[in-house]
Amino acid sequence: MRIFIDTADLQEIREACSWGIVDGLTTNPSLIRKAVEARDEVDIEAYLEEICRTVDGPVSLEVARLDAEGMVAEATGLHERFNPIAQNVVVKIPANTSSEEGAPDFEGLKAIAGISRRGIPVNATLVMTPEQALLCAKAGARYVSPFMGRVDDFEVSQSDAQRAGLPSSGERLVSEIVRIFRNYELDCEVIAASVRHVAHVRAAELAGAAIATVPFPVLLEMIRHPKTAEGIRRFTEDLVPAYSALLSALSPS
Repeated sequence: MRIFIDTADLQEIREACSWGIVDGLTTNPSLIRKAVEARDEVDIEAYLEEICRTVDGPVSLEVARLDAEGMVAEATGLHERFNPIAQNVVVKIPANTSSEEGAPDFEGLKAIAGISRRGIPVNATLVMTPEQALLCAKAGARYVSPFMGRVDDFEVSQSDAQRAGLPSSGERLVSEIVRIFRNYELDCEVIAASVRHVAHVRAAELAGAAIATVPFPVLLEMIRHPKTAEGIRRFTEDLVPAYSALLSALSPS
């Protein structure tokens, strides 16, 4: 499973990339706001350029408009402006932009289809059901991002009767999407998103997700274990001077 880091913080990006485990990056307007508000002054274009240069793999940048025509225009602009830097820009489009009763439901799908026809890779975001994932894949998305954490949050908020008709968890959501895509040989990769903790990462692995997009604190959580730390302390305490001297002689610096 590939790992994309889910952040817009350049310090976190550089540190994680130095570990040799980062395959790409996802951002969204909230992550960008958090990153730039922590700095006094930010040239947002230069900042995004540096992100694209730093990450050796796909970099997802999200649009802001909610109408299909506007999303296609913004996606085209983002791709034309930033893709030439490292040939790695992917545009994030919501599966459904409707936020209230009566608003149009299919602007996201129209945008995905229009953007994909232009040869721009799309990451369909805010996917909460297998049906949304299927429609986004059919519209031409290269990636779909089911939100594991938010689905878990939603289920907790529902009564038992309401929950009966929903996927049992974010884990099941990812698993079902992976299975459906395999059943129909859809050329679209599943990114397990809204990852909150190591258990989500493990669930994504077991479900067969191609990618998990993981916040920096969860990456740290993935590498840490009390028994690993205990073993390091024990090995250090047991190191005899002769072996230490031998190692120093074999690796002069």
